[in-house]
Amino acid sequence: MTIQVFGHKSPDTDSTGSPIIWAWYLNEVRGQKAEAVLLGEPNTEAAFVLQRWDLPKPAIIDGIGAGDRVVIVDTNNPAELPDGINEADILQIIDHHKLTGGLQTAGPIDITIKPLACTATIMHNLMGPNENKMPDWVKGTMLSCILSDTLEFRSPTTTHQDRELAERLAQDLGLSIPDYAAEMFAAKSDVSAFTDAELIRMDSKEYEVGGKKFRVSVLETTAPKTVLDRKDSLMASMAGVAAEDGVDQVLLFVVDILDEEATLLVPNDLVKSVAEKSFGATVSGDTVTLPGVMSRKKQIIPVLKV
Repeated sequence: MTIQVFGHKSPDTDSTGSPIIWAWYLNEVRGQKAEAVLLGEPNTEAAFVLQRWDLPKPAIIDGIGAGDRVVIVDTNNPAELPDGINEADILQIIDHHKLTGGLQTAGPIDITIKPLACTATIMHNLMGPNENKMPDWVKGTMLSCILSDTLEFRSPTTTHQDRELAERLAQDLGLSIPDYAAEMFAAKSDVSAFTDAELIRMDSKEYEVGGKKFRVSVLETTAPKTVLDRKDSLMASMAGVAAEDGVDQVLLFVVDILDEEATLLVPNDLVKSVAEKSFGATVSGDTVTLPGVMSRKKQIIPVLKV
């Protein structure tokens, strides 16, 4: 039976590229039949990466069958995975997020969770000397994942391993990191074709804090004005998205990659309270700027309070 390799719902570049990388490794190095699949449409940056390295878009699946053999990457959170995941035959988890709990397996499995900025960096470590077998398209995909997750090394999640590997991959490929990252971020910033609800869900994760369920959404962009010009309609759409998704509130952070700050949209008193208690901010309008906040994983989720 073919092993399905996938990341989280609302796939970004790492959750699109890492399944492709690991499926290549399983097929070509370990001789195991594997296929990269997605749990949703890739975002604009991930779509750019697929096109840049001439890669077919992996199949999008909407569920997992009992006994399906799977490898989970870039998450260990059941809320970000298909219904029925605990009935699947989970073979391996490769991740760089905090341990959430809730996954069940039929027996012992191979789990690697490391405090690195990118799942692809962990995969490189796991390959060992077999990393020399990577073709250029795998190297390019790996580089793309690292630059995306580190925001070209601006994110506080960046480690020496992530940066050194990215620099080596770029050298092997003859690429300028600033030039290539600028292309990626330009693709990520083009959100004109998306509805408000699609933008809210594009890069989001569900978390419960103090008995409240939040959809914590992040839009990383080099053109924050383009998103913030839509703030009224985005805020008007939040209640509908929250109701459809079974959460109490949407928290939408617009991350300015170049100025290294986030703007939180503040549609109501609950979000105002969260902003003030979590970030020590003073909120006087329907947005609040949070200087230096770049990472949901390291700077947003850990400090949320209600």
